[in-house]
Amino acid sequence: MSLASLPTGTVDFHVYGPETSDRPPVLFVHGAVVDLQLWDRVAGTLGAAGHRCWSVTWPLGSHRIACPDAVADGPRGVARMVADFIEDQGLQGCTLVGNDTGGAICQYLLHERPELIGRVVLTNCDAFEVFPPQPFAALFAVLRHRATIRPLMTTMRSTALRHSPIGFGLLVTDPDPDVTASWVRPTQVAAKIRADLAALLAGIDPSDLARVSPTMRAFPGPVTFVWGMADRAFTPALGRRLAAAFGDDRPGGTRFVEVDGARTFVSLDEPQAVVRAITEIAALPTR
Repeated sequence: MSLASLPTGTVDFHVYGPETSDRPPVLFVHGAVVDLQLWDRVAGTLGAAGHRCWSVTWPLGSHRIACPDAVADGPRGVARMVADFIEDQGLQGCTLVGNDTGGAICQYLLHERPELIGRVVLTNCDAFEVFPPQPFAALFAVLRHRATIRPLMTTMRSTALRHSPIGFGLLVTDPDPDVTASWVRPTQVAAKIRADLAALLAGIDPSDLARVSPTMRAFPGPVTFVWGMADRAFTPALGRRLAAAFGDDRPGGTRFVEVDGARTFVSLDEPQAVVRAITEIAALPTR
């Protein structure tokens, strides 16, 4: 694992693939209360095939290094941190891959710094006023108060509860208990991480994202959606609505790939679908 010291904090990351590659770099953005393990299967396969991939644990509640400055402005602040990471690592023109809350962060980044991104692949994620969807909107409202995070996350020591519909069971078809336990552990043991999560969630504003999502048509590069069709949180209708916001007037167009049986975490349920989308979009011109 490597560390990057950025203006608003330090993040840990892992790089997959050869040191030099003729394909565009790939950068992954996960969602709230997960970490870079979300992308292991996808990034590992791409790396073995010659793609250079950066998988980062962003300060979204499962991080181990507190980043209060990054989360002070909620998801917009994290989007700026992603931009700083791109510049720090020399990843301009990268393929940006987002999921869940990370998809909203990607939209903020495309709105503020589109010149940094060459291509976009989005799996099931927040968009418009769905930020977050139910039942997580109610859960996030509780977690905005720092004092409630520890007792709630302590209950998640129970695998059955952690994998229930109010936990990861709604998001992935076959959760790995060791991985999901590692995702909730930072908020169980570290007050600074709980403070970061509370600040992040307090900064989520559905009306703000509802203003940003419709501006995605301005991004000129190719876009692919890889959408789990069994997702009851981020529904297929939401995915198609966001795809329509990007429009089709771009090199390579806007593709919408349906992944039957997959839920929110398509990268865990059907990693090969995400691998294929990234591989195919890498060959498309950007402008």
